[in-house]
Amino acid sequence: MKTKVITLDNKAAGDIALDDTIFGVDIRKDLISRMVNYQLAKRRTGNHKVKVRHEIRTTGAKMVRQKGSGGARHGDKGVSQFRGGGRAFGPVVRDHAHKLPKKVRALALKTALSAKQASGKLIILDDAVVKSPKTSDMISTLSKLGLSNALIVSGVEVDGNLALAARNVPNIDVLPTQGANVYDIMRRDTLVLTKAAVEGLEARLK
Repeated sequence: MKTKVITLDNKAAGDIALDDTIFGVDIRKDLISRMVNYQLAKRRTGNHKVKVRHEIRTTGAKMVRQKGSGGARHGDKGVSQFRGGGRAFGPVVRDHAHKLPKKVRALALKTALSAKQASGKLIILDDAVVKSPKTSDMISTLSKLGLSNALIVSGVEVDGNLALAARNVPNIDVLPTQGANVYDIMRRDTLVLTKAAVEGLEARLK
């Protein structure tokens, strides 16, 4: 399929042919959901921890005598029924990551790209190089493109001035081609790709 290419000044810069096997696949929300869960699970540190019974420092002596006190027949104070006691079946330090087949991950990325293309939320730029690292200049450029919530995927490397100018703009993310992922694509309203990014993604996903 063909789509228009524009410059950062929102001027026409020709057309580009997008690969239908990457930007025109069927939209499968289940794959996007699985991939987002996979990414967020890998980001979790998993360092939540509570003390269990054997980690509580209390006396091991029996609380009250077995009979005659009128109370229940308790042992030591480290049990979970009492304040300061050990937690039963509490969270422990663990890895939350789970496996997802490589083919499923690739198809999920294709689905995310196709979803943006199908909804008209995909913009192709000729290049993503700015002259100034000023945030005010970046905001002016984004306003010309009508962008307020977007992910910009540049080429192999992100232009230094672009990275500096965009880092203080809310709801604007900038990534290199290798960093393009389903979660960041779907969390932003508009996806902006450079021609170099399109070539890189097609080479990566073929």
